[in-house]
Amino acid sequence: MSDDTANAPTMRAIEIAGPGGPEVLRVAVRARPVAGAGEALVRVTASGVNRPDVLQRKGHYAPPPGASDLPGLEFAGVIEGGDAAALAAGGFRVGDRVCALVAGGGYAEYCTVPVGQMLPVPAGFSDVEAAALPENFFTVWSNVFDRGRLAAGQWLLVQGGTSGIGVTAIQLGKAFGAQVIATAGSAGKCARCVELGADHAIDYRSEDFAARALEITGGRGVDVVLDMVAGDYVAREISCLAEDGRIVIIAVQGGTKAQVDAGLVLRKRLTLTGSTLRPRPVAFKAAIAAALREKVWPLLERRQVLPVIQEVFPAEQASRAHAAMEEGSHVGKLMLAWA
Repeated sequence: MSDDTANAPTMRAIEIAGPGGPEVLRVAVRARPVAGAGEALVRVTASGVNRPDVLQRKGHYAPPPGASDLPGLEFAGVIEGGDAAALAAGGFRVGDRVCALVAGGGYAEYCTVPVGQMLPVPAGFSDVEAAALPENFFTVWSNVFDRGRLAAGQWLLVQGGTSGIGVTAIQLGKAFGAQVIATAGSAGKCARCVELGADHAIDYRSEDFAARALEITGGRGVDVVLDMVAGDYVAREISCLAEDGRIVIIAVQGGTKAQVDAGLVLRKRLTLTGSTLRPRPVAFKAAIAAALREKVWPLLERRQVLPVIQEVFPAEQASRAHAAMEEGSHVGKLMLAWA
């Protein structure tokens, strides 16, 4: 180790000791990252916990090339420094409170982030509330509105309505004039979906969601499905799509293999698409950030749309947060707070 490295500023971080259960997460001391061209250095005050973090911990979702090996895709905090010209061009200054989407490294006291992937903390929001926004709001905007082309008056079916993604999709769908059906795994969770704005909620454990969606829409079918399950859900989703309907797959919790009725796809002119956000280039994510700042941040500042936070854990208890994520009884987000 060189003298420069040995004397470099350090930080606490949550690292993955090796693939495994929640217990492999541990507090470590790391060198503080240094912002490069086009980047900001942010002192992190709160970090979001997301299912991709769990997959990375298990060894199933490696960070993209060049990204930090630390987990964490979103955070909020205070700008400490960075590329002055890029900060100015983005309308930011040192000392501003921001939230941001990153490809890794969010479970740490400091993180660097491309300036284009930062957003100001919405007026009136705490740092924990702000840290709960980026991963879900970037994902929902990119997939439901950009890829899924959801429009006012159309029907949106949200699989997993009480997940962080689900509660965001319900609220944004309603805010932009759609009619929303959500699925969840219990009567209590279905009730929460309705409280959050869903027009209808289906208990997928006791009801056939495809048959119920057709019944709710008077046989017409839904226009957009936000699918986090894939597997055998895809064929069932195709059966309850309206003509010109779209399925957008963002996770494969039910498996990667699906059998579809290609004839039905042809006759109904359906679109089956999907995406992953983490490896996309900075310019792509910056474009989503710009759209969110223009179209969604005003809704947040009016408290018309809000993050739903189940529990906040001290950062050093990240393993407890991961265990809660895998247990699956939460509604909305699980968060980490840095002292």
